[in-house]
Amino acid sequence: VANGDKKAALAGQSVAAKCVACHGAKGISTQPSWPNLAGLSSEYLLDSLKSYKAGERKDGMMGGIAKDLSDADAVNVAAHFANFACR
Repeated sequence: VANGDKKAALAGQSVAAKCVACHGAKGISTQPSWPNLAGLSSEYLLDSLKSYKAGERKDGMMGGIAKDLSDADAVNVAAHFANFACR
């Protein structure tokens, strides 16, 4: 999913609906305690989701959300947010 695969990004748009409350519609959070996702690579985002799903990274909310994602959904949502710039 390097550089935000457009097909995966489009498929990830519906999955991302769960993420926007905290991370913003374009990956820019309105709260300093929630990280921005815009500007991050799809590889980093996917690795983070896999780490939450496996319990290697700990966060009550993210762990639960990541566990519910299929592998394809994780790839797609990572590609979706990788398409947005930081600003």
